[in-house]
Amino acid sequence: MRTTRSTTRTSPVTALLPALATLLGIVVLGALGPATAHAQSADDLATGLHISDGRLLEGNGNDFIMRGVNHGHTWYPGETQSLADIKALGANTVRVVLSDGYRWSENSPADVAAIVAQCKTNRLICVLEVHDTTGYGEDAAAGTLDHAADYWIGLKDVLAGEEDYVIINIGNEPWGNPNPEGWTAPTIAAVQKLRNAGFEHTIMVDAPNWGQDRQGVSRANAQSVYDADPTGNLIFSIHMYSVYNTAQKVTDYLHAFVDAGLPILIGEFGGPADQYGDPDEDTMMATAEQLRLGYLAWSWSGNTDPILDLAIDFDPSRLSSWGQRIFNGVNGIAQTSREATVYGGANPGDTQAPSTPGTPTASAVAATSVTLTWTAATDNVGVTGYDIVRVNGGSETTVTASTTNTATVTGLTADTAYTFAVYARDAAGNRSTRSATVSVTTDKGGTTPGVGCSVGYRVVGGWPDGFQGEITVRNTGATTINGWTLAFAFADGQTVTNMWGGSPTQNGGTVSVAPASYTSTITAGGTVTVGFTAAKGTTNTNPTAFTLTDTSCATA
Repeated sequence: MRTTRSTTRTSPVTALLPALATLLGIVVLGALGPATAHAQSADDLATGLHISDGRLLEGNGNDFIMRGVNHGHTWYPGETQSLADIKALGANTVRVVLSDGYRWSENSPADVAAIVAQCKTNRLICVLEVHDTTGYGEDAAAGTLDHAADYWIGLKDVLAGEEDYVIINIGNEPWGNPNPEGWTAPTIAAVQKLRNAGFEHTIMVDAPNWGQDRQGVSRANAQSVYDADPTGNLIFSIHMYSVYNTAQKVTDYLHAFVDAGLPILIGEFGGPADQYGDPDEDTMMATAEQLRLGYLAWSWSGNTDPILDLAIDFDPSRLSSWGQRIFNGVNGIAQTSREATVYGGANPGDTQAPSTPGTPTASAVAATSVTLTWTAATDNVGVTGYDIVRVNGGSETTVTASTTNTATVTGLTADTAYTFAVYARDAAGNRSTRSATVSVTTDKGGTTPGVGCSVGYRVVGGWPDGFQGEITVRNTGATTINGWTLAFAFADGQTVTNMWGGSPTQNGGTVSVAPASYTSTITAGGTVTVGFTAAKGTTNTNPTAFTLTDTSCATA
């Protein structure tokens, strides 16, 4: 299930062990009913972003679908360039981690005002959240929603008038696993406290069970929570991690809210598997696109466990495999994001499609990948992205997306002929006619031509008879690696007990690791991370030699 590992930068064990025994049985408590009318309609009370008929709308009534990521500002206050980098990759929203001072250093009114200004400068909708509430009732360090509400009230002068640009997420994952039914009353009280203080913003509320609503409490009580907001400008946020490891779990949850006319988005989600499960991010993203729901991926960079870093070391040119999936994959940000109309994007009156992109040319042809480049399209407002499709007879399949006029297509089969073409998109969703096609045949060679690699190994934490470690593999070569085997040896009898990001085979001290689906591709200059737990004795010497598909790697 979802833990504090990625969001609070602590060990996964604290949040996970109490619920591990019940993880396999997701019980839905109650059912959602049709949304009831408020004394005044949301449209009558709307100031900026607001809810109407279960949808998030802008002040002008335009449907707004969040496509963005989370950013740990309170932990990395110096990484202010991140907002511009996130925007440049196509996002229309950023969820910003703040602290109310209960657990971390409080973000001051001046700091919050600066963040809002940076969001506006970068034409992003800003979801502000207090992170100190994470896991309340299970994590003794967590603060209350009431404390968070008081923090927001202290920011009223900063946030008043920003209703077009700011959504207030009262508290992150504000209840742990014990007695999750206790979430409902304080959630209602916090919402009403902000309304009584005069806040008109759209308010976002996270679910219990560390945000994942594993026991269905938010789902069962959503109507009563929604009805308690006199403005109706309330949206529910579900965090989808390892609890949501099948398509049915994902679709059942999201459809339940949509069918009831209640607003919802995926406020956090992960895709990489860990020791607790393998989230079905493909279904999350596809269903969000089908139902026109927002999603905000966790997280830009700086996680204690970097498996969920979208960008390595806050560098937008070094997207991880997870980052590539979110920004440039099918149903990803580049393909589906539309800028808010308050910034001039997604103009409902814009019906003019971009011009046709130039015929793509192929380069860096490898056994399982190819890079395509084309002449950029033009548009009366502006081109926001490109869809790259594989053409097969009279049918076509989207294979990736890009915000620039180049893209690398991976996951191909060696010695196979392919035909590709490109579409351009603008902010209003208008799509160009299809470009002319290019045909290319992949190389016959092995899966890792021209491999160059470096490996970093570190112990993350330990206990008397075991430890947690991570291995970071960097492709220092000039071509993409598709499929690999990492080999190394323990000297002191250590034994791998669990692994995420790869599948281990161990014979004595020798360990061989095959990649998971989401780590199998390592772009040139890119990095993937494998995490594991292992048993040990009194000595725990780090391995010193690594090979990647029989090629010796430098150590970092």
